[in-house]
Amino acid sequence: MQTRFSPEQLADPTTHESETVIRRCVHCGFCTATCPTYVLLGDELDSPRGRITLMKEMLERGETPTREVVTHVDRCLSCLACETTCPSGVSYRRLVDHARSYIEATYRRPLGDRMLRGMLAAILPYRRRFATAARLGRMVRPLAPVMERWEALRPLAAMLRLSRRPPPVPAYRACRTAPVRRRVAMLEGCVEPVMGAHVQATARRLLERMGCEIVTVSGAGCCGAMPQHLGQGERAEDFARANVDAWSRAIAAGVDTIVVTASGCGSVLKDYGHLLRSDARYVEAAQRISARVRDVTELVAELGLPDGVLGDDAPVVAYHPACSLQHGQRVRDMPKALLEHAGFVVMLPWEAHLCCGSAGTYNILQPAIASQLGARKAAALDTGRPRAIATGNIGCMAQIAQYTDTPLVHTVELLDWATGGPMPPALVQARKA
Repeated sequence: MQTRFSPEQLADPTTHESETVIRRCVHCGFCTATCPTYVLLGDELDSPRGRITLMKEMLERGETPTREVVTHVDRCLSCLACETTCPSGVSYRRLVDHARSYIEATYRRPLGDRMLRGMLAAILPYRRRFATAARLGRMVRPLAPVMERWEALRPLAAMLRLSRRPPPVPAYRACRTAPVRRRVAMLEGCVEPVMGAHVQATARRLLERMGCEIVTVSGAGCCGAMPQHLGQGERAEDFARANVDAWSRAIAAGVDTIVVTASGCGSVLKDYGHLLRSDARYVEAAQRISARVRDVTELVAELGLPDGVLGDDAPVVAYHPACSLQHGQRVRDMPKALLEHAGFVVMLPWEAHLCCGSAGTYNILQPAIASQLGARKAAALDTGRPRAIATGNIGCMAQIAQYTDTPLVHTVELLDWATGGPMPPALVQARKA
């Protein structure tokens, strides 16, 4: 695609990178078949190809973007299915991150939108604040159907619907039964410990049985994904620097792997080298950190999963490949292969490449589109009546659970159960129901 950036604009490294991305696009249209919003809405401007044109013109002109441009960019889930499909290697994520930061810096949103985004930015990346908000949300959750009657309140209603009580976390005790093979730091993050603390407890139990020493690292927090979703690039960089500092100290003390159980966080952590590319003090350390990041299924595969012990009792499960895992990290077949090795019969849904509508803060900011995607995904996963739906991201678990009665579990919960651990809490609750 032809561009018309001035030499002065191209002197900025971020603009220069965006121009390179734009020029790689040949408008072939392969991306339209895998873009969730285009599949739903059928609007060219809600496809990657259409958005690239809008973002190109916005950045070239250097003017305040119009409401139309902001609307179509906001509707993008950043699922990155377009990158997986693109035959020209267009790095769409670089362009849309730049566009969102530009919009955040130059566009004045309506008051209600500003207040909502400000609240999300002030609460979600901070675990204690989010835990308090989640408890309050559960108390007033019955009001969600009433709030949905008014369009202005639908984002708040979406937040309340996500405020479900998480499964209980059993008392944890160290259970390493093999010699130490890896010293591992586990990202605790901000959202997952509140919405699914049992996931990290399960991962810890499984990895310790496989010979990992789990090291607690102080000073690490939100990966930066939440502010990045909101177009707050500088805040995302601040979170990244804090984590690089914390994990650099841990690596100096002997930690060799950083494991992540929320694939949305893993996509960002593996990209720290790029996120901090302009900071000479941090770029090399960030690259070293990114090279040590593993999704929990990657680490389990590297260590070698023991044979399953469930035998004929292993149920049929449907596997939802989270976008941040299959498109963002390009970890595609490994989780399904691990589940099959553990003895499960695994079903992939039709349209497995399409997003469930979670996408960070998307199911709050764009509840109408997100609800359509969530219901569509749940219907596909429920085909074949699986006993459980497995996925690798806490956001996907919370999103899909709104539209199905089938228990949602993290992939690592099934792997742990199949190799000697307890039955996942969601399956225990379903058995009692």
